[in-house]
Amino acid sequence: MRRRAGLVLLSLAVFFAALSPLLRFYAFPRLVKVPPGQYQETVLEARPATLLNYGTLQAERVEKITIVQTLKGNVEESERIERDAGRDVVVWDALTHIQGPDGKMVSQIPERYVFDAHSQAPVHAGGTSVDGDPVRREGIAYKWPFLTEKRDYQYFDAQTRASAPIHYRGTRTFRGLDVYYFEQTVPWTKVPFPKKMPIPGVDATTLEKQTGTTRWYTTKRMFWVDPVTGAPVNGEEIHQEELRGGTLLGGRDRVTAFEGHVKMRPDYLDHTVELVKEQRLLVLLMTSYLPRGLLALAVMLLALAFLLEARARRPAAPAG
Repeated sequence: MRRRAGLVLLSLAVFFAALSPLLRFYAFPRLVKVPPGQYQETVLEARPATLLNYGTLQAERVEKITIVQTLKGNVEESERIERDAGRDVVVWDALTHIQGPDGKMVSQIPERYVFDAHSQAPVHAGGTSVDGDPVRREGIAYKWPFLTEKRDYQYFDAQTRASAPIHYRGTRTFRGLDVYYFEQTVPWTKVPFPKKMPIPGVDATTLEKQTGTTRWYTTKRMFWVDPVTGAPVNGEEIHQEELRGGTLLGGRDRVTAFEGHVKMRPDYLDHTVELVKEQRLLVLLMTSYLPRGLLALAVMLLALAFLLEARARRPAAPAG
């Protein structure tokens, strides 16, 4: 009986030992993914800030500028692309809505991102766009891959419609989480005007051609990223925009259109941190807790099997 029990324990030990790496290196890359129907809203503020008054075309110091960012998963579109791509795809429809201290719209830029649900790598299947213009995205946007590495990544900038390195600057502690800090500086670059702008009597889509005035932009972008889920728990930008030259400025060389240090509003920051803490537990179960637990269980079963086998081989005690 001991030998039979030992063989059963040995079989279970082999099974759990094989299941441990299988769960980590086979199941995890296939099962853990970004859900296609995710919805997320984030509110950021710049306090104080400089904002162009489009009525007088004068830069004014204001109490705050509010930026509302929404990400909405387009399930129908992702399913359509999946049929051709042959893999799990997520389509995010994003909207960046900027409003002044009076609550009126300053600009509004819609975006669409198509990416692999597991790796977050862009999927070039058409449909990716910024402000209605088709773009070919390289690198990440909004989210890092699961199990983020300590290295630089290519990050897509919606204003310039181009990707550039975002640099890993070390590990930090943020609200009880060990996070990776990334930083990117976009130098002054001429960028298109948003198609929705509060300029009376002027079509923003042809503004540069009509007036000769150009729009320029620079930013220092900062992210604190949870390395387990790849989700940013905090994001900030030191953002500057200028209008330069042309007849719109009445002979002036340049004027500040927007300048401020953009930060997440505290209540949304609290919600984001709590959400990431919940999601990281699920990822850790697949990558760490379960594989290690199964391996430890296999070692215990193997030791118990050897113990039973050793006892079964002991010579019987002589009869009295």
